[in-house]
Amino acid sequence: MKILFLTQYFPPEVGAPQNRIFEFARQLKDLGHEVSALTAMPNYPKGEIFEDYKGKRTSVEEIEGIKVIRTSIYATKDKSFTSRLKNYLSFTVSSVLRGASLIGRQDVIITESPPLFLGWSGYMLSKISRAKFVFNVSDLWPESAVKLGVLNNKLFIKMSTWLEEFCYKKADAITGQTRGIVDNIVQRGFDKNKVHLITNGVNINLFKKDNRDESIRQQLSIDKKFAVCYAGIHGIAQGLEVIINAAEMLKSNKDIQFIFIGDGPEKEKLISMKEEKFLDNITFLPVQPKKNMPKLVASMDATIIPLKKLDLFKGALPSKMFECLASELPIILAVQGEAEDLIKRANAGIVVEPENSNEIAQAVLKLYNDNILRIELGRNGRKYVTENYSREIIAKKLENILKSL
Repeated sequence: MKILFLTQYFPPEVGAPQNRIFEFARQLKDLGHEVSALTAMPNYPKGEIFEDYKGKRTSVEEIEGIKVIRTSIYATKDKSFTSRLKNYLSFTVSSVLRGASLIGRQDVIITESPPLFLGWSGYMLSKISRAKFVFNVSDLWPESAVKLGVLNNKLFIKMSTWLEEFCYKKADAITGQTRGIVDNIVQRGFDKNKVHLITNGVNINLFKKDNRDESIRQQLSIDKKFAVCYAGIHGIAQGLEVIINAAEMLKSNKDIQFIFIGDGPEKEKLISMKEEKFLDNITFLPVQPKKNMPKLVASMDATIIPLKKLDLFKGALPSKMFECLASELPIILAVQGEAEDLIKRANAGIVVEPENSNEIAQAVLKLYNDNILRIELGRNGRKYVTENYSREIIAKKLENILKSL
């Protein structure tokens, strides 16, 4: 089967969607399919085209046996709504105008949303290449943008909702990353027989406790400390100021260090908070190459995974959760709903109220003081994801859906 992933985000960029889509592509290739990707010139998260791709309108390369076709995108460091819209729409257009002649005949086109506008591109390309149109929803848009307060224009909301429902109607199959996403789509009256749950997962052979590296801990000056990390996008949805405030509560304990790994629109604000509060128990690291993450994650002692206290996120399953579970890191989860249920079923962490800095600080202290509990929670998490969220198992489920179309 010839399978094309249409996505704005792909390696060498680093991030949750990039990693997830690449891993699915690699797994499907290993299952014997001819897999390719149509994506944008890499520019995330800094909004600047990577050096090796500057000046190119199209590019064709191969990454681990996967053909990667790239078309142009309007890259900008401006985080305003208008600039982000230009960014999304530029690839939406170029993926069709330039990509159509490069992708060849396909059997299936899996389109990643958000950005929602790419659904139009996926539909058009599926018609041009006579392929089945699969629409993957990793975030409900425009609903999430409205609830986060980043989208308020009523006309634009109406137009976006129309496009969202158009994609659901035209798709031969819809895949949702969480049960909340799947239920939302079905409850709105769309055919439940074509809506499928394909969750995030983890490569359990790549992320594991054995990757712990004391030289990394020495390099970060945490070899004699209890290191609590947050690794991922520094965005509005995460509400990461709650970790800064928890760190302030624990600043008198010199054995505890908070490590932020990654980048995003809120990072400068978070660094300013740290400086204003004179907190030397916080370390910020830049985005790391994908190959560095297994060792870096395993070299921590615990992780904090927060989201804002919104009903919207009760259906969220943050991808970073699975990598930490596989690495046997106990999780402090400040998320309600689906993710909360998972951590409780796995008995792999401490669940606290979202946006509650005091509860996060108390959970950090509990893990710091109880090594036996840390080990137990870590082992439980590894066992649970191995049995339920292995990339191999999930990719096989996706393959069966594609074969049935």
